Amino acid sequence: MAHKGSLYYKNIRSICIWISLIAVFFSYSQENNLITKAKELVYSNPDESLKIADHLLSISQEPEQVALSNLLIAKAQIVKGDYNEAIVHAFDNRNLSESITKNTQIELNLLKAQLSRSIYLDKQAKSFLEKGQLLVVSLPQNSYKDSLQCLIKLEKINMYNERRHSDEAIALIENTENQFNTFLKTNTTEKRALYLAKERAYNNLTQYDSAVVYIEKTLTLLSSTELNDLYQKAIIYKEIGYLYLQKEEFSKSEESLLIASRFAEIIDNPILLMEINRDLSICYLASNQNTKHKIYNDKFLSLNSDVERSEQQAVNLLYTLFSNQDKDFLMDKEQVHNNYLYLLIAGLLLVLLIGTYVILKGEAKKKRHKEIINYLEIVNDKYVKIKPVKKAKPKRIALPEETEKLILSKLKRFESSKKFLNKDISLAVLAGQFDTNTKYLSSVINKHYDDNFNTFINKLRVNYIIDKLKNDSNYINYKISVLAEESGYSSHSSFATVFKSIIGMSPVTFINMIQKERKALKKKDQ
Repeated sequence: MAHKGSLYYKNIRSICIWISLIAVFFSYSQENNLITKAKELVYSNPDESLKIADHLLSISQEPEQVALSNLLIAKAQIVKGDYNEAIVHAFDNRNLSESITKNTQIELNLLKAQLSRSIYLDKQAKSFLEKGQLLVVSLPQNSYKDSLQCLIKLEKINMYNERRHSDEAIALIENTENQFNTFLKTNTTEKRALYLAKERAYNNLTQYDSAVVYIEKTLTLLSSTELNDLYQKAIIYKEIGYLYLQKEEFSKSEESLLIASRFAEIIDNPILLMEINRDLSICYLASNQNTKHKIYNDKFLSLNSDVERSEQQAVNLLYTLFSNQDKDFLMDKEQVHNNYLYLLIAGLLLVLLIGTYVILKGEAKKKRHKEIINYLEIVNDKYVKIKPVKKAKPKRIALPEETEKLILSKLKRFESSKKFLNKDISLAVLAGQFDTNTKYLSSVINKHYDDNFNTFINKLRVNYIIDKLKNDSNYINYKISVLAEESGYSSHSSFATVFKSIIGMSPVTFINMIQKERKALKKKDQ
């Protein structure tokens, strides 16, 4: 009897073990099915994809499943234009586990590079691409490896295009097409992305006929795909609308931009909607549809305010994350008894940053600095000198001297470039380019230029357009709307307002005075 009882309990235990194994297998299988479903929905229904990925993240125990869930959430948030949430999940410390597969690590590094690039942290973006490239090298040769290598090159190409390095972008595109010729014959997604990148490069170079060729190729591949990628559709039709706007084919531009707007509204992406509304506003202004121009310009201005605020938060968030990662790395190298000291320093720095932010936020915006007229190098004295306005000096944050000098030198180089003509330039974007935070950059501008950021940019732009008006006779004949576009403004009215506030006269009056001056000089020479 004892032997039978022992055998019975052994059988029961074996059955329980098998049941547990089967349950684990089905649970793992179900999680994989959900991940596959979430991947399919990322670009067509990001909200539903987020629900699935959030659920997976809440129940996942394995590092690989956690990392995949974070990856999906970050991708879906990018589709929705929420970079803050995307950053939180892409840079989750749990994604650094050594047990995560190389494939997932590579995709995470690609995503981090994309996020860093989108807010102008180019140095960090390149670093993540290098990490991804090192991991790709060790993968076995197959189509998936080719796909990852293509994506890494595409990210570099996108960075070239966004920074207006069009020749470098075209060279890298052609190199990629030659290197992955066989792979691209059967993989239309990567091929389409290369066509779109080439169209952007030619558009930046104002080679519009070549740009049209590649946007048509992009559309052909888009229509042949089975996936309902609303995100790419919005981007592609936005690009078509912008291309036709450059070609001054306003009807085609309007049609494409409205299609892009519908797709962007479905996925609820405020960044895309802001850019689309900006281009529609310009399109309607250029085609003298003033009522529609006002409607879409108001939409653009409303979204632009939210997007700029979100970008600034994203820059500060990433800056803090990178700073914290550096601190964590140093702490791992130090002895245990020093850890408490570093934690205390980190805490004090955090309190200082928060306190500084609260103080800066509570400060009233600076009034306009004394208007500049000194750089009008015209001989006669017909122009009215603008009296300087005395302003109270704002309180400035504590800033290390070396950091201040570095930021100031970068500002000097920025002044000599034409980057201030970029419509998308903002305090957050420039801070990202300078590898600093917005508080430090704002403080240096206030101290050394006695201006806030907006006035600093406006003066550079006005100075640029005045130089063109004085030294390039073609500019005298341009419409004010063209001068506004050239100097980085989204509308005629905003350009005219800024110009008058700085120079003391409207652009029209200023141009008339230059014309009179030139006529007088011409008569004198005769």
